[in-house]
Amino acid sequence: MKFTSASLLLAALSLAACDTKTATTGEAASSSVTVEKADTATDAAAAETSGTRATSTDEANATPAPDPTTIPAGKATDAAAILARPQVPILCYHQIRDWTARDSKGAKDYIVPIAAFKAQIKMLADSGYHTISPDQLYAYMTTGAKLPSKPIMLTFDDTDLDQFTIARPTLDQYGYKAMYFVMTVSLGRPHYMTKAMVKQLSDEGNVIGSHTWDHHNVKKYQGKDWETQIDKPTKTLEEITGKKINYFAYPFGLWNTQAFPELKKRGFVAAFSLAEKRDQQDPLFTIRRIIASGYWSPKTLRNNIVQSF
Repeated sequence: MKFTSASLLLAALSLAACDTKTATTGEAASSSVTVEKADTATDAAAAETSGTRATSTDEANATPAPDPTTIPAGKATDAAAILARPQVPILCYHQIRDWTARDSKGAKDYIVPIAAFKAQIKMLADSGYHTISPDQLYAYMTTGAKLPSKPIMLTFDDTDLDQFTIARPTLDQYGYKAMYFVMTVSLGRPHYMTKAMVKQLSDEGNVIGSHTWDHHNVKKYQGKDWETQIDKPTKTLEEITGKKINYFAYPFGLWNTQAFPELKKRGFVAAFSLAEKRDQQDPLFTIRRIIASGYWSPKTLRNNIVQSF
């Protein structure tokens, strides 16, 4: 589907008018993890947690995160070796807010109530998980670089304001950092982050990644779509953060192999999908994540992390 000026404007206006995005068929199919639903959001917040908290010693033992673009090609291993390494758990969050009467049953998978989110993050800390950066993940996947014990990546898609106002201070309580995949059409609009917030997240040690201009399906790109959806938004994010943007997340988790060379020639070193299988020839551009469901209790989240990775 080719973009026109009218269609791009319509997309921007529709995003500004919506408080929530309903899950699409493609995204629901990509996130094919079994969901054990808690009876209520209150159950999710009150569920038991177990384990031990992460320690600074474990963090110190990990290999410092390099700039992925400086890893010599000779040190990077092949696809088979990457696929043979244990996968690092990666969670994908969207909205962090309490459910409303307007939220559909399907949308609630992508909307984590505030108390439930705080309980999920507490469980991760109590269980000894250490958050890692995408640079650490890239070094591990390509060279076998050492990671802290029980590594995990936390990612947030779509630039929702609650990721800054709710998720950020919650993660700060545990010394956690995250990856934020920003959709630039929404910057500064109601219910979304501003450019200043994105810069602050970056300045505080989080990593900003590209998530297109307006969430258009990569599998449908043609012609100027690559410039509109990838080139311009990436330049915007680099101007905001003052840093090179190395990572990309596919809208809806949907990808095709034709996208890989296009992303590579634009300087991306890796791309993130959702729960479907990785490409056997290019696993760096199909790194798996699972959506942390709004229905999940901390115990259910822990079980899905173990079962999925």
